[in-house]
Amino acid sequence: MEEQLATFLDYLQTTRNYSDNTTAAYRNDLNQFYKFLHNHPTTTYETWQEIDEATVTEYVQGITAKKYASSTIARKVAAIKSFFGFLNAHGHITADPSTDVDSPKIKKRLPKTLSTEEVESLLAAPKDGDSPKNLRDIALLQLLYATGLRVTELVSITVADIDLPKKHLYCDPETSNERILPLDNQTVQVLTTYLHNGRPHLTKKPDATPLFLNHRGQQLTRQGLWLIIKNYAKRANIKSKVTPHTLRHSFAAHKLNNGSELEDIQKLLGHANISTTQIYAQLAEETNEDA
Repeated sequence: MEEQLATFLDYLQTTRNYSDNTTAAYRNDLNQFYKFLHNHPTTTYETWQEIDEATVTEYVQGITAKKYASSTIARKVAAIKSFFGFLNAHGHITADPSTDVDSPKIKKRLPKTLSTEEVESLLAAPKDGDSPKNLRDIALLQLLYATGLRVTELVSITVADIDLPKKHLYCDPETSNERILPLDNQTVQVLTTYLHNGRPHLTKKPDATPLFLNHRGQQLTRQGLWLIIKNYAKRANIKSKVTPHTLRHSFAAHKLNNGSELEDIQKLLGHANISTTQIYAQLAEETNEDA
């Protein structure tokens, strides 16, 4: 049973190109389910074929009784359904016991975005100096908002991924999920300044490839990026919570408000399904109703 779990998790990363964080979430949820089966008080399970709908339902009822949030339960059920779907598709089981298991309904929360004025204040916050750190922070904030990149995508960018003459950023160029993102003139300008006047002073090794470096000359981390944005949001006197993903949401919402098509935003964000992008149309509708 453990071997098939490991095979599924490997499939998520190597075939489906799931991120390390997403795969880790699947691993944690499925290990919890496996532990439930392993410690079951009345039944000993030796194969996944032995699991029936009643067993899966019993597990879901158990975690529901533990007062998990509905969104957490829904995620755990989704992981189980994906796993059994994989086992069924590959002939490891003859029927999927999770097909008719209900997941709690989740009221989809609309993403939090910044106004254009708040974005302008945030982008201007590091412009009180021209140190290498300031130039780096100006560039990374501008690039985040101009492209809608995910946190992991931004910190993973290498110098080779930027083509300034063509005004292109190659995102995930080593994977099947590569997308080419356009860069506007302002973004090209701040990146050029950072590359010429900022990054050389942060580089400790001549062969360092990450675009954004910390003070030790190493690749900027997700946590480091989060702290940078938190600091500048405070300096910009933005009262609401601001995270890297807030800029991604703001990028999408502002694009839509400025007339971009939902399908184009989907491609820019790298959403596999347009239903994910649809949330920004709903956000725009509610914003217009409140206006």
